[in-house]
Amino acid sequence: MEHVSGYLHDILYFFKDGIREGFAHVNGALGLLIALYAAYQLSAWKRIWAVALGATLAHLVAVIILPVLVNEGTFRLPPDLLELSYWKTAAALFLGYLVAIAVFFALKTQFLSKGASAAHH
Repeated sequence: MEHVSGYLHDILYFFKDGIREGFAHVNGALGLLIALYAAYQLSAWKRIWAVALGATLAHLVAVIILPVLVNEGTFRLPPDLLELSYWKTAAALFLGYLVAIAVFFALKTQFLSKGASAAHH
């Protein structure tokens, strides 16, 4: 039973710190642009998981490709790609995008759909 509580503590700690770390990455200009675009493209709440996953993949690819596009570096895969820390960061980024896209989509459905229905009356 002690092992189970230890594992639960680790999982809860990951979610608490993962959301904070995910927001740290999403809160930059690149992350906010990706989250806004993802929320704009989202059509229903049930697709939020897939859209957040797509936003996470877009962010991870953009971090690799952007230095190449602005001629600041050559194409290189992340050096820690096969380490657990990279995938923990990716999972935290997913949690951050999940929350950010949910907030933006809630604002979109609250304010943008009301204006469209009011214009029809």
